[in-house]
Amino acid sequence: MKNVLLATTALIATASVAAAEVKLSGYARFGIGYAEDRSTTNDNIDDTILVSRFRLNIDANAETDAGVKFSARVRLEANENQTNGEAEKAKLSGARFSVIYGGLRVDAGNVSGAIDNLADYAGNEPGLEAFISQNAGVDYEILAFDSTEAGSNAAFFQYAVGDLAFGASYDTDPDNGADRWDVSATYTFNNVTAALAYGETEAGDTAGAEDESLAVLTLGAEFGDLSGTLFLADDDVADDDRDGTAYGFSLAYNIGAATTITAAYGDGSADDDEQQYGVGFIYDLGSGASLRGGVAHSERGDEDGRILADFGARFNF
Repeated sequence: MKNVLLATTALIATASVAAAEVKLSGYARFGIGYAEDRSTTNDNIDDTILVSRFRLNIDANAETDAGVKFSARVRLEANENQTNGEAEKAKLSGARFSVIYGGLRVDAGNVSGAIDNLADYAGNEPGLEAFISQNAGVDYEILAFDSTEAGSNAAFFQYAVGDLAFGASYDTDPDNGADRWDVSATYTFNNVTAALAYGETEAGDTAGAEDESLAVLTLGAEFGDLSGTLFLADDDVADDDRDGTAYGFSLAYNIGAATTITAAYGDGSADDDEQQYGVGFIYDLGSGASLRGGVAHSERGDEDGRILADFGARFNF
C-alpha cells in the first residue's frame, strides 16, 4: 500500500509539472562604451568604460482545458553603473501576472502601460546600449516594467481583433493618491502600422503639483530592406521649460544578409527638451549573436552636447 501511495503521488506530481511550463529567456551584451564628460565631479572616472547587461526573464506558464493562458514573469538583471563604470550585482524585478484568452490580455503587477507597449514608440535605437531614441523630446513619465525594482502595482489591458488593437493601463501612487492612466489604439494595413495613445497623471495630494499629460502618434512602415518610423507627441509636464511638441524618426536598412544600418533622431520644441541623433550598425553572427555599435550626439537645452559611442557583442538565449 505504501508503494502504491508513493507511486500515485509521483504520478500526480508529474502530471502537474506536465500541465505547466517554466521558460528562461533573455539576452546578454558586453563591450566598450564612451560618453564625453562622463563625470563632472570625479576626474578619476574615464569617459570610456566597460558596459554590460545580463537580462534573464523567468516565465511560468499554464493553460486550462478551455484555452485560458496564465503567466507570471520576474526578471533578473545586472548592469554596469553608468556613472562610475563599476559592475553592479544582479537584481530581481517585481512580478507581472497575465491572463490571455483569444485577443484579450490582462496584466497586473509590475507592468508596462499602454504607451510603453505602443507600436514603434521607441523605434530603431542605434548602438549596443540603444543609447538614443526618436522619443528623446518626451519628458512625461510613462508607466513601464521595472527590470531591477518592484515597479508600479498596476494593470494593463489589451484587446486585438484582426488588424486593430486597443490598450489601456491604470496605476495609482499610494503616497499621494495620484492616478495615472493611458489608452491606445493601433491599426495595421499592408506594410504600415499607425498608433495613437493618450496618457494623463493627476497631481494628487502633493502641494504645488500639476496634472500632466502626453499624446502620441507613431507611424511605422517596411519597404523591402528599408524600414522606418515617424514619431510625434505633445507633452504637458510640470516644468514649463519642457512642455511642448516632441518629434523624431528612425530608420533601419539591411545591407546584404548580415548587416543592418540604423539611425535615429529625436528632439522637442521646448527650451529644455533633449535632442539626440546618431547612427549604428548590427552585424548578424547567426544563432542569435551579433556585433553592434554606434555613435551619437545628445544635448539638453542650453547645456553642452555630448558625444556617445559604443561597440560590443550581444547574444540572445
